[in-house]
Amino acid sequence: MSLLDRKVRGFKLVDVVALGLLAALVLGVYLAKTMAGRERTEIARIERQIAAERGRIRLLEAEVSHLEQPSRIGQLSQAYLGMAPATAQNEATAEELVAIAEKAAKAKPKAPAAAEPAEAPAAAAPAPAAVVVAPALEAGQ
Repeated sequence: MSLLDRKVRGFKLVDVVALGLLAALVLGVYLAKTMAGRERTEIARIERQIAAERGRIRLLEAEVSHLEQPSRIGQLSQAYLGMAPATAQNEATAEELVAIAEKAAKAKPKAPAAAEPAEAPAAAAPAPAAVVVAPALEAGQ
């Protein structure tokens, strides 16, 4: 008697093994489909979250573009800082900047000799930002 012809409780051993394999396959397919369904649900949830974040990004970009409008910034600077656009009277050419720098250097009180560096360059001029601001303050006063 061979292994294939052997009977267990009236069934051939091959039939019992095949039925066991079929049950295992059915259970495996069921578990795979269940896990795939969970993954699909998770993917859909994440895609909804991404869409919501993209909408929020668009909203924030619109708010930033509104807040960065030059006209709005100009109005705020005039209202809170008292700033105004530069007039033609406040503009200077490169040649005039040298004269303004010399005038500003003469107007400053001299520091004590001990505070000056030993080898200070003689041609050093104040920073251009300080030079440009000084005439604007003088004109505004």
